[in-house]
Amino acid sequence: MTWDDVVEIASGLPGVEVSTSYGTPALKVKGKGFARLRTEAECGLMLRCGLDEKEALLAAGDPAFFTTPHYDGHGSILVDLTRIDRERLTEMITDAWRDRAPVRLRKEFDRS
Repeated sequence: MTWDDVVEIASGLPGVEVSTSYGTPALKVKGKGFARLRTEAECGLMLRCGLDEKEALLAAGDPAFFTTPHYDGHGSILVDLTRIDRERLTEMITDAWRDRAPVRLRKEFDRS
């Protein structure tokens, strides 16, 4: 998977904007970031998630998921795009979007 795949997947979600965050490519919904390409970590994608989900993903030992001390205590997981399949990435992008999207957009998406 690549950043272009991430953008393609996210473009099917209401209100998604391709933007930047901290000088790197990012995805936002209504101005709130939910995904960011980490250029300082090749193939690393930061996605928003709950702390419980983050702990579970890391504990499972799947090499697609990792973190750094910078993200300790933060509701986000790092994803190695070279180690994740499209179906799982789509699910995770959608979940990250849901975490940040306004209720109206989530309802619109659920109706479609």
